[in-house]
Amino acid sequence: MTPRRLVIVGGGSAGWMAAAYINAALNRNGRHVVDISLVESPDVPRIGVGEATIPSINHILAVIGIDELDFLKRVEGSFKQAIRYDNWLDNRGETYYHPFNRYHESPIDRTGERWLKSSRSLPFAETVSAQPGLCEQNLAPRMLGQWNFGPPLTYAYHMNALHFADYLCEIATARGVQHHLDNVVDVEQNDDGSIAAVNTQGGLRLEGDLFIDCTGFAAHLMEKKLGVEWVDCSQWLLCDRAVTLAVPHDMHYPGHIRPYTTASALSNGWVWQIPLQNRRSLGYVHSSAFISKEDAEREIRAFEGPHADGLDTRFINFKVGHRAKAWVKNCIAIGLAGNFIEPLESTGLYLADLASVMLTEHFPYGDDMDALAFRFNRIMANRFYEILDFINMHYCLTRRTDTEFWREVQKPERINDRLQAKLDFWRIKPPSASDFEDQYLPGQPDTPLPDGGTQGDHRPPVDTADLFGIDSYEAILYGMDFLREECDQWYGERRPPTQVARIVAERLALAPSRLPPHDVWLQKVVGMRQYGGSGKG
Repeated sequence: MTPRRLVIVGGGSAGWMAAAYINAALNRNGRHVVDISLVESPDVPRIGVGEATIPSINHILAVIGIDELDFLKRVEGSFKQAIRYDNWLDNRGETYYHPFNRYHESPIDRTGERWLKSSRSLPFAETVSAQPGLCEQNLAPRMLGQWNFGPPLTYAYHMNALHFADYLCEIATARGVQHHLDNVVDVEQNDDGSIAAVNTQGGLRLEGDLFIDCTGFAAHLMEKKLGVEWVDCSQWLLCDRAVTLAVPHDMHYPGHIRPYTTASALSNGWVWQIPLQNRRSLGYVHSSAFISKEDAEREIRAFEGPHADGLDTRFINFKVGHRAKAWVKNCIAIGLAGNFIEPLESTGLYLADLASVMLTEHFPYGDDMDALAFRFNRIMANRFYEILDFINMHYCLTRRTDTEFWREVQKPERINDRLQAKLDFWRIKPPSASDFEDQYLPGQPDTPLPDGGTQGDHRPPVDTADLFGIDSYEAILYGMDFLREECDQWYGERRPPTQVARIVAERLALAPSRLPPHDVWLQKVVGMRQYGGSGKG
């Protein structure tokens, strides 16, 4: 079989993840299915911020064949066991976690119901997962020796996204991916409107059977050449800008490396804190309609403290939404060219990860791509809206009224109809596992997706809970004090004290003798530098 020709336009994490993964998944065990070329502009500025991932990243790393320790060294990485949310509910110092591991009773899990029937005096996640406690103690999810601490802990990573892209580039090019640093100046089309080739400033003509657009929001192939529209989803997620800064450990080391991502609500959005081996990355995600650049910069500096006054900041503009179709003719949009949702649940890399995985499963070995594109587009749309609903929920459950921004995000028109149907149903009965069979609940609208002038599947999206199921929803819903009034009506106001599951309490009691501090693990295993105050707190 003649290998198919795949041309990726644009690099970065999305482009190189696609190149490395598709090459590893398809050209393996002596097969040569696809010739891959990647062309990226040497003139496009590279924006490097700390990136947090979710556990799905482990599939990508395993398929590519990346060793975890080498990965951590190359990307300045650290472990991530959860996301901690600060000040999202009442702005009174409240905190809750979305952990990756959770205890379930068998054969019928009533942990959520039992918490609702209790005094709710302890945060829900702390009663069903050891990870909030492990995070508060800044413990690593790995032991220094052989693991003997019960079931392994699920974790993801924090990383330097630029280093990750460079690492993937090295791996992919060593395995045969052709890399061209050049500017694409023209795109040729076939008679049927599909893309035939891209021409570069340096005189290259790269022909392909399939093209991937990784050119960011500019979408040079998908939008500028094929005319596929962008579907705006900003009415449900108002933030459209971030101001970022990096705090080197040499300047200010807090005495530990947090094994979790922090999302702290501020006056007009929220700030991420992502700990790497040599610095902490911060970014204030906010709405330009409610706060100026100057005030946003002042607020993130004040949040970090006086030592942030001399640090450089960078503003990043973004738009929440998705391409009407991610796969049109022989072109597929991956990364920002295809979709974007603010990174509140660390799904930035995930959608690019998913697109690469789905493309290998739906790879066209012939010229008839319509059926494959149909299914690819359906899967990507379903997953996009599953994430959109979940992120939207963090905002609409707030009780903050301290600024116009927080009052606005609670308005009915800022809650999308699919999420509203879920919340209405769960006010009749608490969420349970069966609700996540397909998440098509009473009152959910039958509104088709915008077609953007393209043919294909425009049915309403249906969640499959492949990413956010009952565990994730309960963590956020109960972290945001959902059903407080209903529980008083259902179970009375005088309820028994909240209890921590025995298996969780036992694991937490043993943890300090089994798990090292996160920074100590990084120092001893991957060679992180030791900074002042290391291993404390």
